Amino acid sequence: MTTDIRVHRDAGILTHTESLHSVYVDAFCAPPWHEDEAQATEFVSRLPANVRRAGFTAATAVRDGEIVGFATAWTTPSPLPTDRCYPQAAAGLGNDRTADWLCGAREIDELAVRPTARGTGLATRLLEAVTADAPEGRAWLLTSVRNGRAMAFYRRHGWTQATHPSPDGKGIVVFLGPRHPARSLAPLPL
Repeated sequence: MTTDIRVHRDAGILTHTESLHSVYVDAFCAPPWHEDEAQATEFVSRLPANVRRAGFTAATAVRDGEIVGFATAWTTPSPLPTDRCYPQAAAGLGNDRTADWLCGAREIDELAVRPTARGTGLATRLLEAVTADAPEGRAWLLTSVRNGRAMAFYRRHGWTQATHPSPDGKGIVVFLGPRHPARSLAPLPL
């Protein structure tokens, strides 16, 4: 069974909103994320604004005409926004590293694959599709320290953990992409 990865750089992705919502529910409403329908609806309600962001890039994984996974990304503005989890990222990195490492880089917002398509390499292909043309290889993302599976996935694929909140906590972790020039400068855990 062939799965095609399709890259989208504009509002054309909005024609797939219903499918993206469905994949989001399948990926994030189950453990370990435990999100709910409201959060899935919030994700698709943000999409029209997100497609207008500088550097917006999305990728969809399509198998037999059905979207089974997706990733969304854009260029992080400067200064770093103060909503969502950005303040936690900035607190973990400090002002200088935040500005140098994250602002102007390709930020991965969401990466989701239906459970039936996991273990097939789709997440890797989707991540590569939205980071392939990251400026100077500068790509980054946030994930929850609570999700060991996600943390292990990023590490296996060459992403470098740049912040180190308490492993028993509920914080977020900043990962720098495999080609990010600041990877070697990221602090090691204690």
